[in-house]
Amino acid sequence: MRLLVLFTPAWIRDLAGAWIFYTFLPGLPWPKPQFNRIARFAPLVGVFIGAIQAACWLLLTSTGWPKEALAALSIGLNILITGGIHLDGLMDTADGFAAGPSKCISAMKDSRVGAIGVQALIVIILIQIAALLKLNSVAPIAFPIAYFWGRCAPLWAIWKFSYLNKKEKKSIHQIHWSGWKELKPALLILLIVFLSLQFTPLNNLSSVNLKLGIALGVVPAFIVPHAMGLYLKGHNGDSYGASLVIVETINLCLLAVLL
Repeated sequence: MRLLVLFTPAWIRDLAGAWIFYTFLPGLPWPKPQFNRIARFAPLVGVFIGAIQAACWLLLTSTGWPKEALAALSIGLNILITGGIHLDGLMDTADGFAAGPSKCISAMKDSRVGAIGVQALIVIILIQIAALLKLNSVAPIAFPIAYFWGRCAPLWAIWKFSYLNKKEKKSIHQIHWSGWKELKPALLILLIVFLSLQFTPLNNLSSVNLKLGIALGVVPAFIVPHAMGLYLKGHNGDSYGASLVIVETINLCLLAVLL
């Protein structure tokens, strides 16, 4: 067993660490996880989470569940899988923005949730439910796409912005950051998806809309964390989570329009 751990590639152990770090799902007995360069695998974890939700949506649809129940259940399932850590970041960041530039960081660190944070949570959930209702039968396609781009957003924040913590100059992700190499798994996923679509039996309009919906996801994945970073003059764990949730929601809406 020790030899197996010794000769396990570091990237496999990082992937196992990413699974534990980004979800509340149980880890596997092998490989032994490590938490060094886990951020690069966040988009892949997002695809896995989306696939789980897609499978549940299809299963419950076959048993006659209405789309309204499926939309609410899907959001609840996402919260269970992730532990709601990203929504917590959304609420804290919303409170920080509401407090203004001078009190923003202190408001984000306050363990108490303010009125603006609660309203942000409600608005986001309502928008996501509306998008899922509009997507209806194609929601299973939208889940992995939206969750992929949502988890790409913090990568830009980690790479380009300083860490907002007086005790630590860098986040755990920034300590092990290796520049554009951290984007390789996400780029590989995109390449595989677009190559697969060449052999997918879709009509021309559906294929174009799906490719456009996937490609457009890069826009909010860049703009949202960049705008937040400029306002906050950096990022922290809360704003990483907030950018993830907002980008997920924007992508669900974009896909609802296109698909």
